[in-house]
Amino acid sequence: MTARCWGRLHPKLERRQGGWADHPGDLPNVEGTLVHLAVEHLPGNRDPKPLWLWHSVPDATAHDVDRLWRIFLRRFDIEHTFRFFKQVLGMTRPHLRHPAQADRWVWLILAAYTQLRLARPLTDDLRRPWEKPLAPDQLTPGRVRRGYPRIRKILDTPTKPPKATRPGPGRPPGRTTSPAPRHPVGKHRHKKDTLRP
Repeated sequence: MTARCWGRLHPKLERRQGGWADHPGDLPNVEGTLVHLAVEHLPGNRDPKPLWLWHSVPDATAHDVDRLWRIFLRRFDIEHTFRFFKQVLGMTRPHLRHPAQADRWVWLILAAYTQLRLARPLTDDLRRPWEKPLAPDQLTPGRVRRGYPRIRKILDTPTKPPKATRPGPGRPPGRTTSPAPRHPVGKHRHKKDTLRP
């Protein structure tokens, strides 16, 4: 892979962009470093396309450029982690009424994810036919979750079995709760473009 960079370049700003719509006077020159990444070959004989990155430091050093493209590649791991939180662990599934409840739910999801990471040595690699085998210390949280029924047989539970009881009277008729309160999410309204050509 080859990385090339050009310092002290600036993009052409336009007022129709959200951040500069209300800027008084002339638009400023925002200088930075433009980075070009070229890869010789990719796995599977795929055609490598050039990658352009922008760094907000005008005089970036070679160390900064090297760190920048490595950080860019790490973002794929972060995106897959958040997708796992949302789709598998159900981070966005409950309809919570208060921000404190949402905070507690996020901490519970993080604790569950941590438990999946810690349970790696306790499970086997139950892979699907198209998945590559992984070493026990490299199992993904999804594969550990797949082998969790076997882990439950190994671990003991501190709880007692539930007592049999007759069903309760149920909920009383009529509305018993108030509507859920609405909380602002911090989004700003976009103002219409007042400039005329």
